[in-house]
Amino acid sequence: MTFRRGPLNALTDVPGLTVGHAQDESLKSGVTAILCDPPAVAAVSIMGGSPGTRETDLLEPHNSVQTVDALCLSGGSAFGLDAASGVQAALRAMGRGLKVGPAIVPIVPAAILFDLNNGGDKNWGTYGPYRDLGFTAAMAATREMATGSVGAGTGAATATLKGGLGTASTVLANGITVGALAAVNPLGSATIGDTACFWAAPFELEGEFGGLGLPMPMPANATAVRTKLDAIAPMANTTIAVIATDVALSKAEAKRLAVAAHDGFSRALWPSHTPLDGDLVFAVSTGRRPGNLDPAAFLDLCAAAASTMARAIARGVHDATPAAGDLRPCWRDLASVST
Repeated sequence: MTFRRGPLNALTDVPGLTVGHAQDESLKSGVTAILCDPPAVAAVSIMGGSPGTRETDLLEPHNSVQTVDALCLSGGSAFGLDAASGVQAALRAMGRGLKVGPAIVPIVPAAILFDLNNGGDKNWGTYGPYRDLGFTAAMAATREMATGSVGAGTGAATATLKGGLGTASTVLANGITVGALAAVNPLGSATIGDTACFWAAPFELEGEFGGLGLPMPMPANATAVRTKLDAIAPMANTTIAVIATDVALSKAEAKRLAVAAHDGFSRALWPSHTPLDGDLVFAVSTGRRPGNLDPAAFLDLCAAAASTMARAIARGVHDATPAAGDLRPCWRDLASVST
């Protein structure tokens, strides 16, 4: 099975998807909106013990609504769930949404990560800024997307380094495209021991997150469990992500794709899926290619979902940039010391 990167190496290599970010640097938080045009089949798989979500029940295969207009990822913990209202308002202004008689209802499932204790100014008064950030992010959505310290990844962190917003794509031998996007804010670490090498290194394509490979020899502390619980300034957790493909899937098949993409978390983060993470993957099928994959082709699709997600997570940490008041160094700082 041969994988190659898509032309943008981004979620938006999947036709029908655009991505927009909005962030507040003083807040050290932000929002990422993923718009689907036309509406796309979607599902969700939640494997962390502390999720924060909106409209995820409707994504279950047995429920009636079949497609979504957008997805929203946000910082801000539970306050960030307001961001979906801003994305919804932007879609309504565009005339996009589920038509129910004369009413139009944009369908926008959402998930949040915890970045409240990251050094940013959270004294926002009576109402938080996330609804406005969601509106701005949705209105800014394009195929070209920034990575690193943007959108929902603005205030993210790992146990040892600054986190961020990462993306990657894979084109399979049969022409199917898989794209991943992740806001990387885990309890654990994306790098191996004290090195700058990523756990996701075996899946790296064309040096997209530094090209360091695996450390040789493996450091003695490679499997030491480093978490934010060990830190002087613990900043809480959760990695939230989207996996998408252009092949037509049912909601049940999309759910299986989301489950498979969680393997990318396990390949890229140590530890992952903890009781203190709200680890979540939305899956999206834009249906631009015929479905009804045979078992071997669907297995390849699921493997690509896992590897692409691992790469997106590593890129989120790799692409983070420094800002005033950061409580964690960036990967580039670690890499400069290690090399």
